[in-house]
Amino acid sequence: MRCGTIDRMQVHDQLDRMDAQQLRAFAAELIETVAGKDRELRHKQLKIEQLTHEMALLKRWKFAARSEQLHGAQGSLLEEMIDADLEAIALELATLRSPQQSQAPKDQPRRSPLPAHLPRVEVRHEPEQTMCSCGCALKRIGEDVSEKLDYTPGVFHVERHIRGKWACAKCQTLIQAPVPAQVIDKGVPTAGLLAQVLIAKYADHQPLYRQESIFERAGVAIPRSTLAQWVGACGVHLQPLVDALKATLLARSVLHADETPVAMLMPGQGKTHRAYIWSYGSTQFDSVQGVVYDFADSRAAVHPKGFLAGWSGKLVCDDYAGYKGLFTAGVTEAGCLAHARRKFNDLWVNHKSALAEEALKLFGALYDVERQARELSAEQRQRLRQLQARPIADKLREWLLLQRQKAIDGTAIAKAIDYNLGRWDALTRFLDDGNLPIDNNWIENRIRPIALGRSNWLFAGSLRAGKRAAAVMSLIQSARLNGHDPYRYLKDVLERLPTQPASRIGELLPHSWMPATTAS
Repeated sequence: MRCGTIDRMQVHDQLDRMDAQQLRAFAAELIETVAGKDRELRHKQLKIEQLTHEMALLKRWKFAARSEQLHGAQGSLLEEMIDADLEAIALELATLRSPQQSQAPKDQPRRSPLPAHLPRVEVRHEPEQTMCSCGCALKRIGEDVSEKLDYTPGVFHVERHIRGKWACAKCQTLIQAPVPAQVIDKGVPTAGLLAQVLIAKYADHQPLYRQESIFERAGVAIPRSTLAQWVGACGVHLQPLVDALKATLLARSVLHADETPVAMLMPGQGKTHRAYIWSYGSTQFDSVQGVVYDFADSRAAVHPKGFLAGWSGKLVCDDYAGYKGLFTAGVTEAGCLAHARRKFNDLWVNHKSALAEEALKLFGALYDVERQARELSAEQRQRLRQLQARPIADKLREWLLLQRQKAIDGTAIAKAIDYNLGRWDALTRFLDDGNLPIDNNWIENRIRPIALGRSNWLFAGSLRAGKRAAAVMSLIQSARLNGHDPYRYLKDVLERLPTQPASRIGELLPHSWMPATTAS
């Protein structure tokens, strides 16, 4: 029973007819409802205070004289990171606060008109019907025009959105087509321009100060602070899609995991420290292709444990100790044979070791079988491995045991053998499961774009900026894995996100996405 849905007299009447047990149950329900609302309010208030504090710190770093005195590219990167973070925090605060608390400030700057030399493309919005409800024909009495800056690779143009005004002379009714929903409400950029900025920054690794120069050469002046605000806003709006992609991956039974270091700036301290981007992805054999990057401020075991909380499957990874805690909590370890092989390859390359060469031949035979198994079904792959790869693996283990008896403790060959024997069960687990890959190279290749980009973006400006970069790169790289053009994918997603029901967010995930023009 909900007392908010009936009037006061009905409440009294209902209470009069209740026995003691019903009254106790009703009172308990009311207490729980009030307590729940109080918990929600306190959580929301705490989040508002945390975000407000974070915003105050960012503003201080932006406007106060900073002791680190960063110059050139480093200074530009820090400034654009702060502007993007401030915009993201402002959007998050707006969703937490009431409409009265979230009113826009009165002193918003006047927007400069878009360059007159750019070509204009008119987009007209008219009502579906021009008959008034009273039966009279509506008359067009004017129009509202708004301009948005659009971008298709290599070309700027202006979209002129024209919304006709239609009025009824008899009953004075006025109607207009609604304003099309935008990711950045009342903003100047189209989804195409936003997609270009994101692709340039996170796929082509072009910092915003470089994009500012590129746009200026094309005759359009867009301050990097404005570009940063767009990036921050897009990061907030795209996060639910990344969360849905993560949930999809955590429903898979086999995942890859790997990590790579990146520098993260410590504003106020004038230095950087080593942070990490962790990568989690489905295997090349999976029908769902996706990767999610998770930015963390350290390489501590708490990060993979937090990301994979509640997941129990087979994890393909290297021998890093940070994964070990997962293997006592329901996760099964699957080793990387490429890492095991690399120990002997280093010996061969550096010292032309004859023993290493023998080992490499056996590893090579295992990979020969795997090349045959690549295009087979999981069941066929498992049968082939049992028939051809299992005898090779057994021969390799016998060889390792024999050579270990001869090797001197502490030598490079002894260490290579010990690595293989110590992880033998994990390294050969793929032989019994056709869904498991032989190594972790699939996810290592997903890490490579990040490694290539580090020389351009130098460092992550903050934990928030790192997480935003990881989120957008997750969508870009997952789009590529599914054979999509990342620009086309992001443009379509940014166009549809404002009106996409939360219950259907999965339709926009890279492995499910179809362009709006052909989607059913």
